[in-house]
Amino acid sequence: MRHWIQRGLVAMAFLIALPVHADWYYEVDKQSRWQGDLNARMAAIEEVFGGQLGVYVQNLVSGEAYSWKADEPWYLASLIKVPVAAQVLAERQAGKLSLDERITLARSDYVDGAGPVNWHDPGTPISIGYLLEQMITVSDNTASDMLIDRVGLEAVNARAKAMVAASGGRPGHIGPISKLVRVRQGVYGQFHPDAQDLGGLDFMALRKHPVSQRPVALARALSVRQDAFEQPNYDRAFDAYEATGENVGTLRAFGDVLASLHHGGMTDLNTEQRQTLLAVLSRTSSGERRLKQGLGSDIHFAHKTGTQHRRSCDAGIASRISSAQGPWVIVACSRGPLSESAHERALASIGDALRFSGALADL
Repeated sequence: MRHWIQRGLVAMAFLIALPVHADWYYEVDKQSRWQGDLNARMAAIEEVFGGQLGVYVQNLVSGEAYSWKADEPWYLASLIKVPVAAQVLAERQAGKLSLDERITLARSDYVDGAGPVNWHDPGTPISIGYLLEQMITVSDNTASDMLIDRVGLEAVNARAKAMVAASGGRPGHIGPISKLVRVRQGVYGQFHPDAQDLGGLDFMALRKHPVSQRPVALARALSVRQDAFEQPNYDRAFDAYEATGENVGTLRAFGDVLASLHHGGMTDLNTEQRQTLLAVLSRTSSGERRLKQGLGSDIHFAHKTGTQHRRSCDAGIASRISSAQGPWVIVACSRGPLSESAHERALASIGDALRFSGALADL
């Protein structure tokens, strides 16, 4: 049984007061003709992909929503960095921090993955504004963990749930957000509990090995026998970690997170901060071959990508550049093949399907 619904997670007091459906929320159970066409296209894309796909689309004007496995639990990967950014900007709004404030990079801060923060030496002071930009636009993991340390993980989790609730969604449908180094500890900890004590530099060393060789490298790093491992391979270890519910949620719930950036709802994040975050999302340079490629050049897409072992996501708010149509929340995730390029082709095909089905038109 999956534990992605963490009923025992305590949210901030203000979250309790939120109604089940905020006033703005009007998702309608409406089946336009394009939905049947999109179902057929999704089935065909999934068959070619050879894995599983999930898609959630909502027109933020009409309220019409489309779901393809969007209410199942999905590993959200770096999509969780959107609530991190939202909490940073909420604290900026409250005067608790400035984007010009500098945080000193420590050796314990390094996390493997994309982004330029790891190019800096320990002891380098780095501005919060720079960390925010890198966390979103190139999905820098070290930047993310530094910002989580600055604002607090409990506050980030409360923020994510508040954003879901502000859109009339179910806060329990987004699992606990963790630091990125904790993801590594969680995955490798499925092999052996001692891996929970490893740090970012240890995981950077493990990542240098092909996926198939990482258990062998881990056994050497821990000075244990590989036959003592609780999982036979990295695939099974990641599946076991995902089942814990960390960084897992429904695509509908994450769609609610994004929708709150558009309408504000009952969150305390003002228009200036929401527009700041949407502007950063518009500068995302990762995922050029995912949804954005299929949506076409006439669609502006403020989005965030996520990539992990056999899993990829792309999610954002789309709008037509030269039209009043939309905007739309689009959230898409994939799981299955090892090749990242296979995931990117599938996500691009989803963008293409949305464009030609008529989903991104007046509803």
